[in-house]
Amino acid sequence: MSKKTRHEPHEEHADESWLIPYADLMTLLLALFIVLYGMSSTDAKKFEEMSQAFNSVLTGGVGVLDQNSFNSNTKNFNSDNLIPKDSSDGMLKKRDELMRKEQQSLEALKKRLDNYIKENGLTTQLNTQLNHSALMITISDNALFSSGEADVKPESRKLAKALSTMLEQFPDYEVVVSGHTDNVPISTSEFPSNWDLSSGRALNFMKILLLNDKLDPKKFSSTGQGEYHPVASNNTSEGRAKNRRVEVSIIRKFQEDARTGIPAIN
Repeated sequence: MSKKTRHEPHEEHADESWLIPYADLMTLLLALFIVLYGMSSTDAKKFEEMSQAFNSVLTGGVGVLDQNSFNSNTKNFNSDNLIPKDSSDGMLKKRDELMRKEQQSLEALKKRLDNYIKENGLTTQLNTQLNHSALMITISDNALFSSGEADVKPESRKLAKALSTMLEQFPDYEVVVSGHTDNVPISTSEFPSNWDLSSGRALNFMKILLLNDKLDPKKFSSTGQGEYHPVASNNTSEGRAKNRRVEVSIIRKFQEDARTGIPAIN
């Protein structure tokens, strides 16, 4: 009887095709982490370069064993040279200088306005405030209008003319004229609500300012705020009187970014 030959079972080979997409996935994750790290401190130019490098990884099929292309695109992304120091310092110095000059100009205008207010006995009707966003001139409503009316009093046109003359030194600045009321309801044929009254007052005062042909109307805008931005309590007559006002705001070109503390250009 012949002996049967026993064959050892063939050893099954493991399927290793998953290694290719796995390796590419690891490469993409590496590229993503590099981009995220760079974004934390890079400027616009470097960000663009990193974006191009990242795009080359996504579209060029770079695998784990092919690092040359990826390295050539990312060789400039050393954390020590992400921001050109000379360029950054120069921009900050220039911006600081422009901010300083703007501050001086606005302070000079505020001083002129304060002197005008004092000389004309208007300290109870006008005041000025220079803050981080604007130089704001606040004018009490009774200095400009009769009760419930939006037409500027004839005797108040002198004030508007003086203010428009002072604004000539700021031809490139945005100027916003806003009207405000108290919370006492109004309902007339001309003004159905406080919105309408405040809007009409702001618009009419702005029109008088723009009678000065040296001012650019494109830089001016008016808005009615109604009763919704009070500066005092509406529970007293004194508070309501303070809330009835017109504000003329000269908007700064340079304002400090609250998130970064860095001056921002408007």
